[in-house]
Amino acid sequence: MSLYGCAGEETSLVSQNVSTAKSIDKKIGSMLMVGFMGTSAPKGSQICNDIRDYNLGGVILFDVNPVNHAQAKNIASKRQVTKLTQELQACSSDGKLLIAVDQEGGKVQRLKSKYGFYGKFPKAKDVSKLKDSQVKWHYNKMGAELSAAGINYNLAPDVDLAINKKNHVIYGLGRSFGSDPQQVAHYATLFMTAMHNNGVLTSLKHFPGHGSSMGDTHKGFVDVTKLWKKKELEPYRLLAQEADTVMVAHVFNKNLDAKYPATLSAKTVNGKLRNEFGFNGVVITDDLQMGAINKKYGLRNTLKLAIGAGNDILLFGNQLSVKSMVKTKTLINTVKALIKSKEVSISDIDAANQRIENLKNKL
Repeated sequence: MSLYGCAGEETSLVSQNVSTAKSIDKKIGSMLMVGFMGTSAPKGSQICNDIRDYNLGGVILFDVNPVNHAQAKNIASKRQVTKLTQELQACSSDGKLLIAVDQEGGKVQRLKSKYGFYGKFPKAKDVSKLKDSQVKWHYNKMGAELSAAGINYNLAPDVDLAINKKNHVIYGLGRSFGSDPQQVAHYATLFMTAMHNNGVLTSLKHFPGHGSSMGDTHKGFVDVTKLWKKKELEPYRLLAQEADTVMVAHVFNKNLDAKYPATLSAKTVNGKLRNEFGFNGVVITDDLQMGAINKKYGLRNTLKLAIGAGNDILLFGNQLSVKSMVKTKTLINTVKALIKSKEVSISDIDAANQRIENLKNKL
């Protein structure tokens, strides 16, 4: 009898450990949004397994294939994308996988005419010259198209201010609604409302302001300390209660944190955005494989700092270079090691999971 008793206890302990390990995997997985190769996601495919095994928070779709420009990465045609998103959702346990694209309008629209989509949405700079009724028409059409294709998360609108004419990434591409925070907040609200009308979530970007920058964070370290204006924070303050999510930029700004770029800065994310502006929604990082982060911090440190700063969704686009591509399993195991060494707090992971769950409940 005692022998069976011991074995039973041992078995229950083992299963307890397995379930704890499993739930930790899934808690970490819920915080990840990853890019992947493939125009389909059948059962048994790597991305499908990752969604199922790790309860992946989301995926991000791109049209350009970084490995082979002659082939599509995820977006080849309207019909194909719709089928892909259905396959991806079928891999998830709740049908609420976040499927994201960057669809701002102008130069930044992944769903292009050549793939059978509308693809002619105006850039923010041109939108700001239209009547509100016309703006609503454009953005409702955009939301409807995303929704019909099974995309439920638009990494837009861009609320950076047009304040530096030498800025190529924002000003040069006409991605800003203007230099006045009130005006920018107005058009961002029209954008968000139109997306919500179509069941699509949104993300304000790039906190705490990329409009004054001279460099491109895709390529390397960008210090905005001397050029940055305090009014760049204003759209976030004005929209803190309305925004679904906020995307944090990799800009380094000594006015907010003398040590870390915004994405890895607890002073910026938890301090400024959450505590001061009262934003309780989901904070998503810009792509953590961008040169500004990747070259300087390495994967382990990046994950440790990003979670500690208060980010909820960690974005790994697997898009910028073949060398920097990372497996979901590697990300999970790295965070698990950080929890084990007490460099990452489980309470931060639980808090992030709660906010992500609240976000998905909006769908």
